[in-house]
Amino acid sequence: MSFIATVMLLGSGELGREFTISAKRLGARVIACDAYDNAPAMQLADAREVFSMLDGAALRRAVERHRPDYIVPEIEAIRTEVLAELEGDGHRVVPSARAAQMTMNRDAIRRLAAEELGLETSRYRFAESLAEAEAAAAHTGFPCIVKPVMSSSGKGQSTVRDAAGMQAAWDYAVANMRGDTARVIVEEFIAFDYEITLLTVAHKAGITFCPPISHRQERGDYQESWQPAAMAPAALEQAQAMAEKVVAALGGWGLFGVEFFVAGERVVFSDLSPRPHDTGMVTLISQNLTEFDLHARALLGLPVPGERRARPAASAVILADRDSDTVRYDGLAEALAVPGGTVDVRLFGKPTARPYRRMGVALATAGDTAAARRIAAEAAARIRISYA
Repeated sequence: MSFIATVMLLGSGELGREFTISAKRLGARVIACDAYDNAPAMQLADAREVFSMLDGAALRRAVERHRPDYIVPEIEAIRTEVLAELEGDGHRVVPSARAAQMTMNRDAIRRLAAEELGLETSRYRFAESLAEAEAAAAHTGFPCIVKPVMSSSGKGQSTVRDAAGMQAAWDYAVANMRGDTARVIVEEFIAFDYEITLLTVAHKAGITFCPPISHRQERGDYQESWQPAAMAPAALEQAQAMAEKVVAALGGWGLFGVEFFVAGERVVFSDLSPRPHDTGMVTLISQNLTEFDLHARALLGLPVPGERRARPAASAVILADRDSDTVRYDGLAEALAVPGGTVDVRLFGKPTARPYRRMGVALATAGDTAAARRIAAEAAARIRISYA
């Protein structure tokens, strides 16, 4: 069988699974890599490799074994210096090794945005000890946000109301960090009206924006998202200009999830992921080309339409509540039968469960986003996870 390209996916969770589907539909061969076997993307890929992405030697061996045309990180916790070396050897890293290096740690991307590009961000400082974190909080003021410079899906993030909460916030951040160094960012709490993800696609012909996505978080992790978010035109123009600036600075082709806080017409840069974003799973039902389709098209150098639209839609996560090596789902028919709109469900195929682990997502469209949110939440609640 012939393929248009071989893609090596570094990280094989639910986002990688959907990307694998999109890439394979376009004729790509996908090698799915993760630290554990039978990860969601591996179940659909052409081949798999099991190793820690933080093991640079294992990463290099996997690349040398498969000789991929594209190396596509799905997670932050990767030996990015090895990606830079591989790129120097002629391999294509998506969107670029620089983007992977700059976004693996929040300190680099924040400094790029605030200090080099002049984007508006919250006040912040970095800390490598509790004492430094306490001093940083004195600079930002209370309440403040404490989170690891390297983590995934908001893990380790907490809001601290006063000095008495710093010890617990430090311990929680360190316990949920990825990487080798205990390092956190302490940042000013922004009294925002809402927060958005602006999916920004850098491709052969330029920059394309998806309609903004709003979302709600708990424990620093997204619980529901909806698209399109209602934004003042002036605020949306600011967000697009800021997103284009930072994406251009990082370089390469692919989809970027750029996050902002919005207060009226004030827009504050928050974070960036150089890959499909978890809140963007709503595009599985809201857009005719999902964020995964757009990522695959962009990195392969294929045409990406210039204007994206979205029907009113929402996503709601399906969470596990305990540790288990055996997982079964019930209630799928009941979930798909929720009235008032169109419902779909994605179950990710994760082989094990743990408390608050995202196991699936319910998706809904309706006449407006408020109705879609209600329908998606009800559909998610009808999915029952049983453990044996």
